[in-house]
Amino acid sequence: MNAPATPPRDPAARRVLIATLVLLVAVTAALVAWQPGRPDRGTLPGSAGRDVSFALQSADGPVRLADFRGQVGVVYFGYTFCPDVCPTSLATLGAALGSLSAAELARVQPFFISVDPARDTPEQLKNYSRFFHPKLLGLTGSPEAIADVARRYGVYYAAQTPAVGDTGYSVDHTSVLYLIGPDGSLAGQLPHGTPPAEVAAALRRLLAAS
Repeated sequence: MNAPATPPRDPAARRVLIATLVLLVAVTAALVAWQPGRPDRGTLPGSAGRDVSFALQSADGPVRLADFRGQVGVVYFGYTFCPDVCPTSLATLGAALGSLSAAELARVQPFFISVDPARDTPEQLKNYSRFFHPKLLGLTGSPEAIADVARRYGVYYAAQTPAVGDTGYSVDHTSVLYLIGPDGSLAGQLPHGTPPAEVAAALRRLLAAS
């Protein structure tokens, strides 16, 4: 089985990696935004107000979205063995969270929900998530529980059949940041490639409205 994309242990190396990933996101976003006729980036339409409650498992015990009622949430679905999309998206989220003030950050809870429950243990998710931000809460559950949560959010994911002799596999999945309002309902979505500053601005708008 392939090893997960374990972040470097050295703090300086971690900072360099995060800075590189965030720069990659910014460059990609600029290139995409340049395309003629492309709509302005922003919250994706549809599904606002949907019930997106969940009850999953962290390394420190059960976690329910309802436990964070009154806070602004942000949810990302991915997996620790993800080679590129997940680290880039989580680095962007981490940079956005890092730009918030202490008072703002105290009212925001980020979640990383695994779409690979067969390999992502709660402890593995905890260690992986903390690399990107101390508040990022890694969650998993039974395959049935993950399927139910993904359905609520409209997330697509599917494990790919490995090549003959390969014990690892990849998981195709939706790469979107889901914004949760203080009432626990879906408040909006931000597409992959949204720059950290725009992610932070979206979180601040929800905070200001609550």
